[in-house]
Amino acid sequence: MTDTAPPGIPPTRQVTLPDGRVELAPGTPAPAGPHANADLLPVPAARRTWTTYNFCALWVGMAHNTASWTLASGLIAVGMDWKQAVFTIALANLIVLVPMLLTGHAGPKYGIPFPVFARASFGVRGANLPAVVRALVACGWFGIQTWIGGEAIYFLAGKLIGDRWANAAEIGGHAWTMWLSFAIFWVIQVAIIYRGMETIRRFENWAAPFVLVGAFVMLGWMSSKAGGLGPLFDQPSKLGWGADFWKLFAPSLMGMIGFWSTLSLNIPDFTRYGRSQRAQTRGQALGLPTTMTLFAFLSVLVTSGSQAVYGTPVWDPVQLAAKTDNVVGLLYALVTVLVATLSVNIAANLVSPAFDFSNIAPRKVSFRTGALITAVLAVVICPWKLYADPQGYIFTWLGLVGGLLGTVAGILIADYWILRRSRLDLVDLYRRGGRYWYAAGWNGRAVAAFVAGGVLAIGGADFHPLIDGRPIPALRSLADYGWAVGLGTSLVVYLLLTAALPRDRERERTAPDPAAPTGRAAA
Repeated sequence: MTDTAPPGIPPTRQVTLPDGRVELAPGTPAPAGPHANADLLPVPAARRTWTTYNFCALWVGMAHNTASWTLASGLIAVGMDWKQAVFTIALANLIVLVPMLLTGHAGPKYGIPFPVFARASFGVRGANLPAVVRALVACGWFGIQTWIGGEAIYFLAGKLIGDRWANAAEIGGHAWTMWLSFAIFWVIQVAIIYRGMETIRRFENWAAPFVLVGAFVMLGWMSSKAGGLGPLFDQPSKLGWGADFWKLFAPSLMGMIGFWSTLSLNIPDFTRYGRSQRAQTRGQALGLPTTMTLFAFLSVLVTSGSQAVYGTPVWDPVQLAAKTDNVVGLLYALVTVLVATLSVNIAANLVSPAFDFSNIAPRKVSFRTGALITAVLAVVICPWKLYADPQGYIFTWLGLVGGLLGTVAGILIADYWILRRSRLDLVDLYRRGGRYWYAAGWNGRAVAAFVAGGVLAIGGADFHPLIDGRPIPALRSLADYGWAVGLGTSLVVYLLLTAALPRDRERERTAPDPAAPTGRAAA
């Protein structure tokens, strides 16, 4: 039975399956027009095939990477001991798992990617605001990870070729062979993403266990150099558990949350292929906090060992691996770094912006074109500068990213769960003049909530080394809690503005329920 829609809003034809997943009704033409293309359309239920293992493997592949390693080892470098670092990271990943599961719900239910999901709250055109913000962050991450992968190739080739490669003439502060290695790794990643999502799924399935074994090999090597595991556990904290630690704890926790705050937004890009809600929920709950904490544990132990052996913590695993004289061990370690970096960079930092840039101009920008745009912008932002210092890496880069993206997460959660009760109209997500069109395609309430949350979250932050000083010094006390402030502020402001401007939602209230649980077409 199809309800009668109000004037100007034709009924949406979609089917709610017995397991709660929604797809276009059989025989219904796929959405077309300027806001749709093949990459952005809902994935049919028959093609949502990812299982719990696939999501676990995805997270193992993404969590076990060099940036995660440096995230944990960076905490050692700024003064924490292994217990403090592991505690901080474990708590951060338990916290970020909550918005990850909440935003991920729309993926297996509707088969839609993040930028299309964001249209429900920001508007069909307005969704480009969070999509571009998320895409630009991914460009930064892609650049950092590509630089790490290039380092691995540079050191690997240096061991094989010798001084001609390792001590080549410098250009811009780095050997020209390092720039060449960076370019080679860049090309490899673009080639893989061009083969599509199924290739990425297969790559993640085998890369995950390979990287985990490599981390244990690094631990074994460092413990043998240090004379056993004892010295790895015995390295003292420079901070203690007093005021000095807790002063560092808050910004560190927000930085750790900021590390995966990107995926907490665009996780529908992956969960849209999920076989069921149970598959994505169990896969993420098993895959993210457990593997991230384990990898952090391995990382801080190895970094503590490097402090015992070399007198100073070596937080970059590529630099640490280069210290060995065992060629076979070095080759294995650096190949592991390459696989790990490929795994996370393609999944976390190319898939999302490829969809995000495609959302800007669906008719002109395909998924593959969006990936190429990301790869080019990743070079323009000079990632070698972002990665050069653990202080700037954790507290500036990750802190700013987390605070800004937390504001988007707050709006998505408020709109999808509190206001809509997880009910969406598939066709209207792609249609001009529908319930998600708002005013000229933009929802002003979401934009206002985004600005309010963003100002409070990062207005008082220290932007060094990007710029000197804090934009709004009076907000300095909020900067250490940027992600939480951004998420909470935007969520509350969005709900208040929605309540204060009910006329803006009249069309949505009078439209038929798009998710009536029937086995037939439902408006």
